[in-house]
Amino acid sequence: MRRHDFEPGKLVVGLVLLVCAAAYLGAARGDLHFPSYALLPVLVAGFCLAGVVSSVAFAIRRRHRR
Repeated sequence: MRRHDFEPGKLVVGLVLLVCAAAYLGAARGDLHFPSYALLPVLVAGFCLAGVVSSVAFAIRRRHRR
């Protein structure tokens, strides 16, 4: 198997989605109580954070190759 580049933006997106899924699971079990629209800002902020992390990683990778 070929080695691939580490992509931290995809890691951040995966963690955000796992947290949101765990929150919905907790709400379905009755452990957590929150309105269903409350996780939308968390998703948007997570996607924005992933974009920033990807941009920074790309800039570092580009600078390192020079």
